[in-house]
Amino acid sequence: MFVVEKEIEVRYAETDQMGVVYHANYLVWLEIGRTAFISGLGYSYKEMEDAGTIAPIIKVTMSYKKPAKYGDTVTVKTWVKKTSPFRTIYASEIFNQHNELCLTAECEATCVDAKTFKLVSYKERFPKWFEAYKNAAVE
Repeated sequence: MFVVEKEIEVRYAETDQMGVVYHANYLVWLEIGRTAFISGLGYSYKEMEDAGTIAPIIKVTMSYKKPAKYGDTVTVKTWVKKTSPFRTIYASEIFNQHNELCLTAECEATCVDAKTFKLVSYKERFPKWFEAYKNAAVE
């Protein structure tokens, strides 16, 4: 299993009145983790976009375990749980600097044509990338 870790310092602007990270900011951190994962495999989301394909997130599930707070340093761990020619499920865990689990998440992405938004086969458009995901996946 191939896992990429990305460290993020919690900024004051990411917290709410209670001093904890506002829930929507975890979505940004998950995107940072996915981008780091793609880069870690040697690919670039920008290259995918330049080729006329985008990969929108179609489903997200998150489970909050412990609040992250201003001043914390969190680590986003990201991997591919499952992939197919049309969908990829990314799994992530976010830990604080004390190695305490703050969040678990899964994000499901699909590939579509950037102009028409019609579903396209990831395997056909990016065969090497797809194979790298298959090799990295937990499945």
